[in-house]
Amino acid sequence: MFSVGEKICYPMHGVGVIESIEERTVLGETQPYYVLCFISGRMTAMVPVRTAESVGLRAVIDEAECMKVLAFLQGDACVENDNWNQRYRDNYTKLRGGDIYDVADVIKCLNKREAVKGLSAGERKMLLTARQVMLAELVTATGKPEEEFRYAVGES
Repeated sequence: MFSVGEKICYPMHGVGVIESIEERTVLGETQPYYVLCFISGRMTAMVPVRTAESVGLRAVIDEAECMKVLAFLQGDACVENDNWNQRYRDNYTKLRGGDIYDVADVIKCLNKREAVKGLSAGERKMLLTARQVMLAELVTATGKPEEEFRYAVGES
């Protein structure tokens, strides 16, 4: 269970802070919810405490793990499906899962495809989302400015 003030990572949205834990009644069922405020985008969300793990809510990685993720980003690009629809679904599933290495893998694959063949509008948006999520977590975990990580995620 997370506590108020803790920084978390929520798939597809990035890093947020648990502002409170509140009892809410939704569809006749009362249960505790995490009230999250995201660092970028001024968005808030409520996540039921009991489903937080299953939707991918997790603690922000530490600085040592950041170095491993950055090394992973520099490694060989993935092998991906040539079928656009299947490739998009595979990458979307990785992003929704929230694992930092899956997010990094999506970035590597889409950066490679962008350099070789270009991206569709949907894949371009997905790459921007993955980069934003990754940058937010790297910045939060290390305390370093975003500019230090832009090259690593494929931004110029």
